[in-house]
Amino acid sequence: MVRREWEPEELIAAWTLLDGDWELVGNKTGATRLGFGLLLKFFELEGRFPRHVGELPKAAVDYVAGQVKVDPALLAEYDWSGRSIERHRAQVREALGFRESTRADEDVLAEWLADKICRWCSPMRGCGRRCWRVAGV
Repeated sequence: MVRREWEPEELIAAWTLLDGDWELVGNKTGATRLGFGLLLKFFELEGRFPRHVGELPKAAVDYVAGQVKVDPALLAEYDWSGRSIERHRAQVREALGFRESTRADEDVLAEWLADKICRWCSPMRGCGRRCWRVAGV
């Protein structure tokens, strides 16, 4: 869960839009500009996107709103579902060098976990996490 309270210096260090960020935010307006800026910085901090507007700290909303020159109240108009936010998430992932995980990624991770972390597991005597089933042991 993202922090709710921020000291001014921490807010500036974590939520300031930098040069590359402005290239992504620059062509957007209003609630879209603010929402996108917040998605971008939240992803940089948390490694995931917020599930809803309530996950965004008010101080961060106000700070980013000041940078993009949009009234923070307009965030209520940002669409948290649909094609626009999916496109925004894809833009953020691409800009930061991430991609959505696939089923193949999950299979590789499960196999690695079963092999490296739960090597003592077996179908007869599992560790309680059932990793041996996932890995096909």
